[in-house]
Amino acid sequence: MTVLKTSMRNFFAHKGRMALSAVAVLLSVAFVSGTLVFTDTMNTTFDKLFAVTSSDVTVSPKEAKDEDDGAGTGKPVSLPASTVEQVAAVDGVKKAEGSVGSMSVTVVNSENKNMGSTTGAPTIAGNWTKNDLKSMEITSGHAPRGPTEVMVDADTADKHDLLLGDELRTIAATGDIRARIVGIASWKVTNPGAAVVYFDTETAQRTLLGATGRFTQVSVTAADGVSDAQLKAKVAGALDGAYKIQTAKEAADENRKDVGAFMDVIKYAMLGFAGIAFLVGIFLIINTFSMLVAQRTREIGLMRAIGSSRRQVNRSVLVEALLLGFIGSVLGVGAGVGIAVGLMKLMSMAGMNLSTADLTVKVTTPVVGLILGVVVTVLAAYLPARRAGKVSPMAALRDAGTPADGKAGWVRALVGLVLTGAGAFALYAAATADKASDGALMLGGGVVLSLIGFVVIGPLLAGAVVRVLSAVLLRAFGPVGRMAERNALRNPRRTGATGAALMIGLALVACLSVVGSSMVASATSELDKSVGADFIVMAQQQEIVPQAEKAMQQTPGLAHVTRYKDVNATLTSPDGKTDDSGITAADPTYAEDLRRTTTQGSLSAAYGKDAMSVGSDYAKKHGVRVGDTISVAFKGGETAKLKVAAITDDDTSIDQGARYTSMETLSKYLPADRIPQSVMMFGKAKEGQEEAAYAALKKSLDSYPQYQVRDQTDYKEELKDQVGQLLNMVYGLLALAIIVAVLGVVNTLALSVVERTREIGLLRAIGLSRRQLRRMIRMESVVIALFGALLGLGLGMGWGATAQKLLALEGLNVLDIPWPTIIAVFIGSAFVGLFAALVPAFRAGRMNVLNAIATE
Repeated sequence: MTVLKTSMRNFFAHKGRMALSAVAVLLSVAFVSGTLVFTDTMNTTFDKLFAVTSSDVTVSPKEAKDEDDGAGTGKPVSLPASTVEQVAAVDGVKKAEGSVGSMSVTVVNSENKNMGSTTGAPTIAGNWTKNDLKSMEITSGHAPRGPTEVMVDADTADKHDLLLGDELRTIAATGDIRARIVGIASWKVTNPGAAVVYFDTETAQRTLLGATGRFTQVSVTAADGVSDAQLKAKVAGALDGAYKIQTAKEAADENRKDVGAFMDVIKYAMLGFAGIAFLVGIFLIINTFSMLVAQRTREIGLMRAIGSSRRQVNRSVLVEALLLGFIGSVLGVGAGVGIAVGLMKLMSMAGMNLSTADLTVKVTTPVVGLILGVVVTVLAAYLPARRAGKVSPMAALRDAGTPADGKAGWVRALVGLVLTGAGAFALYAAATADKASDGALMLGGGVVLSLIGFVVIGPLLAGAVVRVLSAVLLRAFGPVGRMAERNALRNPRRTGATGAALMIGLALVACLSVVGSSMVASATSELDKSVGADFIVMAQQQEIVPQAEKAMQQTPGLAHVTRYKDVNATLTSPDGKTDDSGITAADPTYAEDLRRTTTQGSLSAAYGKDAMSVGSDYAKKHGVRVGDTISVAFKGGETAKLKVAAITDDDTSIDQGARYTSMETLSKYLPADRIPQSVMMFGKAKEGQEEAAYAALKKSLDSYPQYQVRDQTDYKEELKDQVGQLLNMVYGLLALAIIVAVLGVVNTLALSVVERTREIGLLRAIGLSRRQLRRMIRMESVVIALFGALLGLGLGMGWGATAQKLLALEGLNVLDIPWPTIIAVFIGSAFVGLFAALVPAFRAGRMNVLNAIATE
């Protein structure tokens, strides 16, 4: 009980000194809690949507899942209308209704602007059915009644200012359909962002499926007293095995599983960044308690002198850490809910609708936040607590201050050197690996070992690095600069820990910058070397529809146009092994549009009759040589025996591992209605007509805003922008760790000022001005920040260079160090140091000289 009282008294007596550590715990716990609440809320939103849109039993073609709208013909797999009648006649069926749905559409308004989501959510077109009344209600106008009428969901109408009477054009594989909005339907649950349009049944069948009398699924409602499982069994008994039959729960679970995989990626990625913030926070907490223990050396010595045991002193410090962790965690859980709401608002602004009415805070979220925050804080405080327990009673006779073990010990230095050496060896092994999978494991081990090694060896490095930085930056400021240098060198362990916190975040920034820059440089180099086409048209959410393909082929000024299609097929090599990764069909001109190096044979021959090419990795794995025959079973078509006419070199980042065959061969073995749409198309301008052809091609595809025409310059810029956006998002998440590191610098300086109160008073008494004092503290902060930045950037560039060596195995051969970014981050670190020193320097400058001198 005495220990608890003492701990609480000390905690609240030094609450100001604990504040920044509490903020670090708060931020880290808030990020974890916010991530859990945000992802749980998204899961709740989708669960409600799937639950309300699923009928009691759903009947669909078995192959619908394998050949959905996202890849293939652009026409969903369907079943005959007679199936609806068969199901309706089953005992226990109250109602059976056929529905049509397709996600392979683009909807544009009268100004030719895409009405689809900007977040990647699909655009869905279908027929309006009674089953839709479970999830939607018509709030304006009426349901569509003919080919010139369409209904749209209210969220899309609000987002794009659509009104009754406005015209929409729906672009599908079977052609375009123009219709005026006659109704607007509102969701009864939250719609995460999909754009939905409805037609009458016949129009939907003709437009989306290419034929009337067919549906994509049958929605079945059970009669009273019949369970979903019983109904499923009865329907299955009445139909043959060609159908997929699911209860509402099974359908919802399947959809949830698909969404859950995506949500898990977001969840664990964000938790990973929260973990980095926690790691940085550990250094802040260790520093805080180490300095508090040092400042209370005399107090602890007196406690030991009057009978307190080592265990009681140790326990007293740990109880303070427990209080800090608990308070920071409680506040962090509350802040986490606020972060989740903020993320939801941000996603809504970006186009994904998430309602706060679905806000989900599971019991496990605050429990995880509290346990994590408290455990991390107590573990971080263990070493300082152990050090406090070693304070002898004789310490009460000495002045309080820095403990005798302030300098880094040789044992620590030796352990740090061993870990750093092991990390360097692992990174070397990763850089020289023959397989990316093996190298990735070594890279991960090298990153962890080198990071821990640098953290452990930090105090040893602090002496050398700070002296070098001071010689360059501080010596010019005379005695003030020298004092700032000596203050930074006074406690290498503290300087090392403070710099290490900043080092972690900046190491990751540098590593990702090197990887991102190298990816862009490698891809750009590969484009310059390999791509012969002048123009590239790529599909985004919808494959290239026949009418757009025809418009491109009829563009004046083009020497040729190349179609490129991904085809589902199973390949059986001469050694009898099968491969389901498919084959690529293209026009023979693709050999000019993409200059692929061959190790055997001629690529142009691969576009001949019943011929194909394979990649060098596939050929090596299966012992394939030019002249061998591979069995290619086209999904939905016949099995072909194709002769290998070329083996392409897989030392590339473009089309690595692709197997090519001709459109003619594809047409021979696959029915016309099963041939997939092009996922890309390439164009080559006639000699001297590049600019005119570029303008003409843009004009030809102007009516299809879902496709963008890019020349090689455009493509490179887009690639750079995409990598830049990804890096910016990662940098934004890493900002949390850097903020915590900055708090660590602030806390270290603030506690250091308190620790040196008497010293500061004496300096002021012998003539040091307030301005010089503040400058000294700012310089100390800058040199500590630059120390962390130098270690972090150097370490990160090493990681990035090693990662690039692994990427080289995948064809990304160019190492590019983004020096402008690295230099900007280094200079920015100096400003971080200046910012961190503002408050401590201001407080030091306001000290009363006589009171400071009188401080014990």
